[in-house]
Amino acid sequence: MEIESQFNALKGYCEKEQFKGWDPYDGLNSWVIQKTFLGKSRFFRLAWIQLFKRNPVNLRNIFGVRKGYNPKGIALFVIGYCKLHEVEHSEKSHLLKAEQLADKLIEMVSDGYSGACWGYNFDWQARAFYQPKGMPTVVATSFVVEALFLVYTFTKKEKYRDAALRSTDFVLKDLNRTYDDDGNYTLSYSPMDKTQVFNAGLLGAKLLSQCAYYGGQDELLDEAKKICSFVCNHQKKDGSWPYSLLDYHQWIDSFHTGFNLECLNVYQEVSKDDSFSEHIIKGLEYYLNNFFHTDGRSKYYNNQTYPIDIHAPAQLVVALSKMDVFTDYSELIDKVLKWTIKNMQDKEGYFYYQKKKGISSKIPYMRWAQSWMFYALTHYINEKRINATN
Repeated sequence: MEIESQFNALKGYCEKEQFKGWDPYDGLNSWVIQKTFLGKSRFFRLAWIQLFKRNPVNLRNIFGVRKGYNPKGIALFVIGYCKLHEVEHSEKSHLLKAEQLADKLIEMVSDGYSGACWGYNFDWQARAFYQPKGMPTVVATSFVVEALFLVYTFTKKEKYRDAALRSTDFVLKDLNRTYDDDGNYTLSYSPMDKTQVFNAGLLGAKLLSQCAYYGGQDELLDEAKKICSFVCNHQKKDGSWPYSLLDYHQWIDSFHTGFNLECLNVYQEVSKDDSFSEHIIKGLEYYLNNFFHTDGRSKYYNNQTYPIDIHAPAQLVVALSKMDVFTDYSELIDKVLKWTIKNMQDKEGYFYYQKKKGISSKIPYMRWAQSWMFYALTHYINEKRINATN
């Protein structure tokens, strides 16, 4: 009941804000970047993003960064409202809200690509590449596709299913590939880069698997398996994965490990192919043994706790729920959520995106923190209520 009460506070905050908000990486929406020569410098763009991301003082109002809708964040809210509808069929407002937000996602499709796809509502400069506003990514698209399929499941409205199914052309035709010697491959983050981020590839495999399920296109599972094979061939003996193949991406972190496990599990469930079951078992064991303290704190990296990122506790709940082992680890989940609520939720209901050893930012980021905890807590509520009736 305590966790549900805190969820209601979060839900009230998000609805009051109408799901619009700031993001840790939205600094390039500032007029300083958009309307001056400084925006032409890769170094300055990278430094400007980090200034906004790391600063506990919110500079956005001063520099003209407005709150906005982020497709990935909206997708997580859609999934959350569908999970609430699943256990509260008499409460029609949850499904209505999910439909309204799903319609907004269809309006936000990025134009000019082979299939339906989605990006972020801000320019983004990473160390490895630059992404202009609206540039579609496999990560954002994967979450949107899951959301649209879930709304279709409850409403049977073909517009949601059709939009989701069109995403396969984007994944198979527009994204760049890195192959291994056996013909397996992973996907780039977007059409503009050639990175080999493992969770990005697996989110593409998850998308293809879900499209195979909802569209009856079994050949998509062949492509999904090639991606799963590529990533599993790079799993370490202890069950862990580095973030990517790049030399400066060799860290091992919590929530991206959770993404990998969730996506492999989706492929396995849809295809009935257990080729990667041992990889999933080893990966889950590593995940649970290396990223969560006994007091409920979630570690960011395998070798250090801070900063504690809100994605870490959120993805724990989602991954264990989707892998159908929630009940097995309910004690751990309760500890993690109670610690997170106590230490990372503001009195106004929203969550902080990171907790650091020193001063932590209390800026309410909608996509990074609120949508993720909304997504996680609705899975939690769904699991608890279903288990209570069994």
